[in-house]
Amino acid sequence: MRSVSSARISESEPDLSLGKDEDGMFDPQVGDGVTGEPKAAERDSEFVQSLARGLAVIRAFGQETPELTLSEVARSVELTRAATRRFLRTLMELGYVHYDGHLFRLKPKVLELGYSYLSSIGLPQIAHPHLAALMEKVRETVSMTVLDERNIVYVSRVPARRFMRTAMEVGTRVPAYATSSGRVLMAEQPDEWIDEYLKEVDLQPLSPRTTTDPDRLRDIFADVVENGYCIVDQELELGIRSIAVPVHNAEGAVLAAVSVSGHASRVTHAELREDFLPAMLQAVSAIEADLLGSHLSAPRPPRRPKKSAGGS
Repeated sequence: MRSVSSARISESEPDLSLGKDEDGMFDPQVGDGVTGEPKAAERDSEFVQSLARGLAVIRAFGQETPELTLSEVARSVELTRAATRRFLRTLMELGYVHYDGHLFRLKPKVLELGYSYLSSIGLPQIAHPHLAALMEKVRETVSMTVLDERNIVYVSRVPARRFMRTAMEVGTRVPAYATSSGRVLMAEQPDEWIDEYLKEVDLQPLSPRTTTDPDRLRDIFADVVENGYCIVDQELELGIRSIAVPVHNAEGAVLAAVSVSGHASRVTHAELREDFLPAMLQAVSAIEADLLGSHLSAPRPPRRPKKSAGGS
């Protein structure tokens, strides 16, 4: 999990409930309040400047800047505080930004924008041949999932050629906290995101073995970050064991998770770690290589399995 610095510049923030700020609307003919930005008359007539600024405000947040004050956002995007406040207020109304009275941060809903990107590049289509090859190696069901706020969503699935009671089709949504894929995806989120998730989600037991203690889940997330994979033993459904690993983009951010699931009567913990995990890491490296593209840098080598990660 990524740590967040608590040190912030002390400043007086505006009342975001007000309908109008002290600076008034910026003038589009003098650069719209943006330092060094070309005048509207100099731009392409079809260029939507407000959309560009809204996206810039979202991009101001990142791994090193998960929480920002109004002034910090304004400096990052080179907008006046008044203009920045309006964009942040709009993003708050749409559910993309949270404000605690001093600091702003993105909310999980912003992931929806990324899912449009995943669809446009065809991540499931890129991954599917590798998932199919992985299924042939392990002879168990292989899936790819993405995180959608409180749930994981199956975006690709290659079922084993044997009967399994659990039938997760593409598009199925499942509570993230009870799955190996969900824990892999959540473990990469900032601490504040995890705190908000654990506070808002009703951690109901989905089987007698489901972990529902928030502190235990935090420990599991820490193990996943350290080890790079997660095993879940019959927590989503009795009789089903699974193991999951993350899929990264070129910048190292987690895009999705790949999992293998099988019946507990035929799949042991040792088999998941010693036999399935190396094959899964090879498949994920191949997926990441295809995502990078042959003209870009070579993929990192397959990750070596470490000790057993929490979640079982």
